[in-house]
Amino acid sequence: MPISPKDTRKPRILAFANQKGGVGKTTTAINLATALAADHKVLLLDLDPQGNASTGLGIGRTERSQGSYALLVDGRPLNELIRPTSIPHLSILPADPNLAGAEVELVATEDRERRLAQAFAAGAETLAAYDFVFLDCPPSLGLITLNALVAADGVLVPLQTEFFALEGISQITRTIERVRRALNPRLGLDGIVLTMVDRRNNLSELVANDVRGFFKEKVFETVIPRNVRISEAPSHGLPVLLYDFRSPGAQAHVKLAAEFLKRERARARTA
Repeated sequence: MPISPKDTRKPRILAFANQKGGVGKTTTAINLATALAADHKVLLLDLDPQGNASTGLGIGRTERSQGSYALLVDGRPLNELIRPTSIPHLSILPADPNLAGAEVELVATEDRERRLAQAFAAGAETLAAYDFVFLDCPPSLGLITLNALVAADGVLVPLQTEFFALEGISQITRTIERVRRALNPRLGLDGIVLTMVDRRNNLSELVANDVRGFFKEKVFETVIPRNVRISEAPSHGLPVLLYDFRSPGAQAHVKLAAEFLKRERARARTA
């Protein structure tokens, strides 16, 4: 019996966004998704033309075929593009090779900023199988990221603890507010995850304190440390939780998942 739209369960859709590259955005998305997949069904959309999330989950460039480009530009349905990963309960929609041209091609498209939201609406029954949908955005504030923000319920911002990151966080928060006012009233900043934290570095601690002082409870208590295992894992096509579960980087993501779920339960109670 088909599910009627009013009975279709909606997953939480979260965009991982930061216009600054190299801040651990994709690493956070992959490993948080992996940790949550222990008890929840998770879908990760790789919206970055670099395709790092796809690589990090073991899907090489020659194996991706159609994915996020086909969804955004060609209008292919979600259920034809989603693929399983080696991790139970974690699925992916990979970044296909053509995604690099999507920014240019979407410019002339009607409702160009709503393509992803429309795809999600059309694929509501497919999405109902998942508890969480993560959108790994490119390191820019272009049309692909805008599509993610229009389609999302909230934004998680991975933030490297360095000086220039402070300038970047103000830009992404302004963008979130503009999108909330103009295109997606439910959008909000769900949280900030401090990444690449080096406890031996005074600047790292100062930046972390500044961010916590301004954003208060929006900043996760759990931080992701600098850890060589996190850097090595993608070259093996694995999240660090599978590459070296006992490493500090893996354990930090396990703690992050627990804190994330605690926040989600609190949000659900107040919704």
